[in-house]
Amino acid sequence: MNPKVDFYFAKATKWQKELKKLRQIVLDCHLAEELKWGCPCYLYGKSNIVLIHDFKEYCALLFFKGALLKDPKGILIQQTKNVQSARQIRFTSLSEITKLESALKDYIYRAVEVEESGLKVELKKTSDFPVPEEFQKKLDKMPALKTAFKALTPGRQRAYLFHFSSAKQSKTREARVEKYIPQILDGKGLDD
Repeated sequence: MNPKVDFYFAKATKWQKELKKLRQIVLDCHLAEELKWGCPCYLYGKSNIVLIHDFKEYCALLFFKGALLKDPKGILIQQTKNVQSARQIRFTSLSEITKLESALKDYIYRAVEVEESGLKVELKKTSDFPVPEEFQKKLDKMPALKTAFKALTPGRQRAYLFHFSSAKQSKTREARVEKYIPQILDGKGLDD
């Protein structure tokens, strides 16, 4: 146990018993406990293996390379269609966790094996993601915008593409594109 992480479990209100049980299960697997992104993160060597986090509707274990794990129990969940590597196992009660304890340890040990093997999740390239029509029109009309967009890091490019694409109406997509043109031209990401 890392004392720096204790506050996370002490501050929890809704999922306190569940989070403590998850912590005990993960620590039984001999991983190092650190605090990353404000959550308990468990490492093998210097590699992130699993994270404990809580939400309004559930608490979860998040496997960083979950896409590479076999899932015989069918319990790994892809949070959104845009998440490429990580997978969650979600819980809404202490009894669910207790019932799955041995399976959870098995998944954790397999996640360590994946890390030891050096396997990597093959991530999609930015070019594999669709460019919304409204944004493509602006790129075609404005060579400076096209140049500035291509100069952004792949992660920043994807963030813009996801943000523009997530709007259901063309009018909203157009408004988003217009709003962020100056930021793209300045070489900044969506959240910079």
